[in-house]
Amino acid sequence: MTRRKKLYEGKAKILYEGPEPGTLIQYFKDDTTAFDATKKAVLEGKGVINNRISEFIMTRLAGIGVQNHLIKRMNLREQLIREVEIIPLEVVCRNIAAGSISTRLGIPEGTALPRSIIEFFYKKDELHDPLVTEEHITAFNWAATQEIDDILAMTLRVNDFLTGMFSAVGITLVDFKIEFGRIYEGDFSRVILADEISPDSCRLWDSTTNEKLDKDRFRRDLGNVIESYTEVARRLGIMKEMPTVIQGGITGDAS
Repeated sequence: MTRRKKLYEGKAKILYEGPEPGTLIQYFKDDTTAFDATKKAVLEGKGVINNRISEFIMTRLAGIGVQNHLIKRMNLREQLIREVEIIPLEVVCRNIAAGSISTRLGIPEGTALPRSIIEFFYKKDELHDPLVTEEHITAFNWAATQEIDDILAMTLRVNDFLTGMFSAVGITLVDFKIEFGRIYEGDFSRVILADEISPDSCRLWDSTTNEKLDKDRFRRDLGNVIESYTEVARRLGIMKEMPTVIQGGITGDAS
């Protein structure tokens, strides 16, 4: 890693200069944060699991025509990805009320929504990622109208695919957060899926017991974070490929 130029370090990942122009190396850290990074921990093995789960999902999304930045997984913690111009929005798709929508609208957690709801949040940690409308997005030129339409269409496609994929292994997809970026081809640009899709960015509940299998275990001090992430990987059929680094001796507790 020391031979590569670090370009950006976020709360859960580091981006390094890639081997070819237009590429980056995305490194998954074990660092875990919540509540605008006011709560922090290092959960051994989390980055390894998220790397593998995200690669699994991104590969399958590409197979149904949802273009994304993944080129290939390189090793336990790194992916080779396409360099994109990140659109400064977090796109949240909700199927069941949980998290901030329950707080904001007074809807009890676990309530099935009348239909899937997509919300936009402005990526700005110092402002606590405020909820914004399409009017804000176009007025401040964060994304064009056509880009918003493409983002909405892709988000619904991702939701349909993930809902079915997780349901088949006994997991309910409550909601998820995704991000998008632009890639340029000559004078034109198009929007593709970026960042990651993992238990860090999805709310996943056991379909029978409603046990949480996602980052809420860390947020709410429920413990067994790594065990829950590993269970998601196991159900998706990728546990057999998971490295022994995750077996035993893992600090799954959120404290």
